[in-house]
Amino acid sequence: MKKVLNLFLLLLLLYLGWKFADWALIRAVWQPDAAACRAASGACWGFIVEKHRLIAFGTYPYEEHWRPALSSIFLVALWVLSAVRHFWKPRLILIWTAGLTVIGVLMWGGVFGLPYVENERWGGLILTLLLTTFGLAFAFPLSILLALGRRSELPLIRALCVAYIELIRGVPLISVLFMASVMLPLFLPAGALVDKLLRAQIALILFAAAYLAEAVRGGLQAIPKHQYDAADALGFDYFQKTFLIVLPQALRIAVPPLVNTCIGFFKDTSLVLIIGIFDFLNTANQALVDPAWAGYPGEVYLFAAFVYFIFCYSMSRYSKYLEIDLNKGTRR
Repeated sequence: MKKVLNLFLLLLLLYLGWKFADWALIRAVWQPDAAACRAASGACWGFIVEKHRLIAFGTYPYEEHWRPALSSIFLVALWVLSAVRHFWKPRLILIWTAGLTVIGVLMWGGVFGLPYVENERWGGLILTLLLTTFGLAFAFPLSILLALGRRSELPLIRALCVAYIELIRGVPLISVLFMASVMLPLFLPAGALVDKLLRAQIALILFAAAYLAEAVRGGLQAIPKHQYDAADALGFDYFQKTFLIVLPQALRIAVPPLVNTCIGFFKDTSLVLIIGIFDFLNTANQALVDPAWAGYPGEVYLFAAFVYFIFCYSMSRYSKYLEIDLNKGTRR
C-alpha cells in the first residue's frame, strides 16, 4: 500500500510539474506585448519585463534608476563579503562604513551633481535590503544585552528584560508598526518630526531584537556549567567571562535559530505597507494597477516569490555551512 501511495504521489507531482512547465515556459509570452499576452494561454512574463523597473525601484525617479540598482549591488556585495570568515576583522567595520556611505550618497544624492531624492520616493528591492540590513545590525547587539539581562541576577534588570521580550513577542509586528507610526510622534516635543521610514526602522529593530534575544538566550542556556567554573578559576571577571568564554560559544550554538529569525525578518519587512512604505513586494503589487496590464497577479507573485526564495535559500545554506565550519573543532 505504501509503494502504491508513493507511486501515485510521484505521478501526481510529475503531472503537476508538466502542467506548470507548459504554462510557465512552453506557452509563455516573454515579449512586453499586452495583446499577445491576452491572446496566449500561458504565462505573461512580458508583464515582468515591462514593469521590472517599477517592481525593483518603486517610485524612484525613472532616469535615476541606476542609483538604486548600483546601491543594491553594493549592499549585496557587503553581505557576501561579511559571510567570508577571512574578513571577520575590525576592518570589516570600516568596509561597511564606507559602503553604506556610498549607498547613502547614491540614494539621497544632493552631492557630486546627483539630484536629491527624498526617501519617501525610495521603494522596491533596495528598500527591503536596507530595512533588513539596518534592522538586524542594530537589533543583534540589543538582543545580546536583552538575553544577558534576562539571565541577570539583578531582579530589576531581569524583570525589565523579561517584560520587554514577552511584550514584544506577544503582539504582532503590525501592532508595533502602528505604534511607531501613530503613537511615537505623540511622545515627541512639539514641532519635532521623525521620518516615516525611520519610525518603521525603529519598530523593526525593536521587534527583531526580542526574537533574536530568545535565540541567544537558548544558546546561553546550552553552555555547560563547567565553562563558567573554568572562567571563574582563571580569575575572569563578569565581562571577561561573558564576552571571551560564554558568549562566543552561545552564539555558535544559536546559529540555526538566529538565521531562521533573520530569514523571517527579511520577509516580515513587507508589512511596512500598512504605514505607507513600499518595499519590494508592495511595489510588485503596484505594478498590477496599470489597466493595460491587469490580470496577471500570478506572474507577479511568482516573480516576487522567486526573488525572496533566492535570498532566503542563500541565507539558509550559509547557515548550514557556518554551523558546520564553526563546530569543526568540537566534533569527535
